[in-house]
Amino acid sequence: MQIRLINPNTTASMTQKIGEAAQHIASSNTDIVATNPRSGPVSIESHYDEAISAVGVVEEVRSDKTADAFIVACFGDPGLMAARELTQSPVIGIAEAAFHMATLISTRFSIVTTLGRTGIIAEHLLQSYGFSHHCRKIRAAEIPVLDLEDNGDLALDRIVEECLRAKEEDGIGAIVLGCGGMADLTEQISERVGLPIVEGVTAAVKLAESLVSLGLKTSKHGDLAYPLPKPFTGIYEHLSEECRS
Repeated sequence: MQIRLINPNTTASMTQKIGEAAQHIASSNTDIVATNPRSGPVSIESHYDEAISAVGVVEEVRSDKTADAFIVACFGDPGLMAARELTQSPVIGIAEAAFHMATLISTRFSIVTTLGRTGIIAEHLLQSYGFSHHCRKIRAAEIPVLDLEDNGDLALDRIVEECLRAKEEDGIGAIVLGCGGMADLTEQISERVGLPIVEGVTAAVKLAESLVSLGLKTSKHGDLAYPLPKPFTGIYEHLSEECRS
């Protein structure tokens, strides 16, 4: 089984780290191929960043006709529904995966993310996916995403501090980590916090493996049918070709 893991930002070191965390949790017969777009933001911390990165996500899906499943490894799930239109292979967003997993092991959870300004994005996803009533609070460690690469120990300490506040104050049973760049921190955070910690990249790997094993593919009936072929112009002219993978 091959899973294409797409880091929607362009920071190669984060892509490598996310890919290693995914491969570590994957089954022995699963091959994780971790990639990122050539163009786009180095980190995703706003609606604007997400809009730009979504184009990179769909281009990554269009380029791969062999993957059994895809994972969009950014907690905003940018371009997720567009990616699902382009392929029959399952496409899993890490936020949606984490929410599902958290509800299976707890009645309430809180999200601990990087910057407070991205909390509204997580709130929109909770509403869209139907998980708002499961989430007690969205908390931010107030660290830029790239600090997870450049100042790892300090970033880890701040995340743990916020997780401990959530444990003490929110009346929850689990914590969801709100950034794909935290994929390698799950075990360390869980040991220090003493709660189940749900991380979206690893959760998405297991959901993707399950769907592939069950023979379940993305429906092509209704709104997730392949996009209608039409010409694109300018810098997007290369997207005119219809993709059926």
